[in-house]
Amino acid sequence: MVDPQLAEGLAAALAQRNLEKGFQILALVDSDIGKVDLNTPGGPALLLLFAQWVDAGYRDYRILDSMLEKFPASGRRILPIEDYLSVRMAESFRDLAANRPHAAISKLELVLTAYSELPGTSQEAVAHFWKGRAHRKKGEYGTALKHIVRAREIAEANHDGFFAAVVQIQESWLQFQKGLSKEALQLLDRAESVLKLTDHYVALGNIESARGRIVRRSGEYSKALEHYERALEIYSRRDPNHVNVARTLVNIGYAQRLLALQLRKRIDRVQSASRSNRARPSAEPRETVLTKYQTTWRSAVDALTRAHAIYVLHDDFDGIGKVLSNLGYLHLDRGDIESAEDEACQAYQIGRRQNDHILMARARILAAAIENAHVEEQTGEDTDVAVHANRARQYSEEALSLAHETQNQRLLAGAAIARGMTAANDFFEDWESARRFASEATALIGPGESDHILEDLALLKSRIVKASGINDTLRCWSEGIVGDKTFQQITEEFAEIVIPKVWLRSDRRISRVATTLSISPKKVRRILRNSGLISH
Repeated sequence: MVDPQLAEGLAAALAQRNLEKGFQILALVDSDIGKVDLNTPGGPALLLLFAQWVDAGYRDYRILDSMLEKFPASGRRILPIEDYLSVRMAESFRDLAANRPHAAISKLELVLTAYSELPGTSQEAVAHFWKGRAHRKKGEYGTALKHIVRAREIAEANHDGFFAAVVQIQESWLQFQKGLSKEALQLLDRAESVLKLTDHYVALGNIESARGRIVRRSGEYSKALEHYERALEIYSRRDPNHVNVARTLVNIGYAQRLLALQLRKRIDRVQSASRSNRARPSAEPRETVLTKYQTTWRSAVDALTRAHAIYVLHDDFDGIGKVLSNLGYLHLDRGDIESAEDEACQAYQIGRRQNDHILMARARILAAAIENAHVEEQTGEDTDVAVHANRARQYSEEALSLAHETQNQRLLAGAAIARGMTAANDFFEDWESARRFASEATALIGPGESDHILEDLALLKSRIVKASGINDTLRCWSEGIVGDKTFQQITEEFAEIVIPKVWLRSDRRISRVATTLSISPKKVRRILRNSGLISH
């Protein structure tokens, strides 16, 4: 039996987010906790408390399995209602940690319905917190935010400042998904000001990781890497194989891939300038940039390989799927289509088993890109090209359908771009559809976003303009043929035609373009970035 005083100390350490003290107590009571069952006085409350410690970073969620077996469904009917709800909450966390958000939501709905008739319970905030996270995993961000905000409000009403700060980290991420980056960063700062008084390494690492994702969205990949490296160091203080270490390594691999793509563009520019004898003396030699590219690409692969090993330790198939998806893009970037195909297929199958619409959509976006690469490179006979083109259309349509099952605007924009790129490939050349999907993607990308998705969109638009011809576009406009475009959309398209031309005639000087056209340099830069003519 667990000493009541030690149990009280464990609860107090959790409330204060004093993890080192809590882990010391857990080491003392570890064998006793394993014996807790239906007949243990206060057993259900101890089970739930232990689940909360696992959530805070203690050991692996699978340790709950042997404990839950001692609370069989057949014996729960004799439990008082609050004890019964504690067991169901512990089960719901097990589902959440095992990437079964549907099951977690189902259990937590029952718990919250009961808690609505049991005012004053101390666990209602935790139930809302876990339910919000489960909805977030499903991409249901609006519902997730409602539960997360409710969890914070209850915690604040109970004067539980530390838990309120932990909840704010989740709230920040959901605000960020709405395009409110400034507000998201402010929430992270407020949470950190409270939690820096604790040794809650999981929460503190989450803050740095979230900052990394926010700045990465603005195209600041090197700065994002700095935040990820700090997050990695914080998570590793307690457990170098913590699942959040793997998640951060995936983020590192993703950012390094984007940096590698920028370096590859520099290689192409240097090579193009060299062929036309326009190379500047101060420009880096191609060999130097190539070495940097190869090193960065290899670092991305190494980070993802290490993440894969950690996810395997935790039986985290959702994480493994994310690793495979990212590796697929890295191999596609290098022209290793066979490896990319295998990884895209594996990622999709994992998402399908987990019923994870986000992972399935991302895998299908990758698969469409792979099939379009086959079309561009004309691999195989003419009949093979038709097969690849039709597969690209099938996969991109599946990606769109899956993305619509979520509230992830970025995912939907990526799927729309994939569908547009398929329409614009050398087989279909369906420029009207390509324009429509490019327009849909443009509307989905939020203000302040300036990362690779804008570059992908710019590439799609560039193909459309080159194929349809600027003269044809201008002739249609002059005759009043504008389709369903608004005047603002026409203005933007006109700017994307004119500004790059003026920039080239102005010795690539943004200030000269701004003066000549009487527009802000900021707008000139945005249009040039969207056209893929300048980097971030």
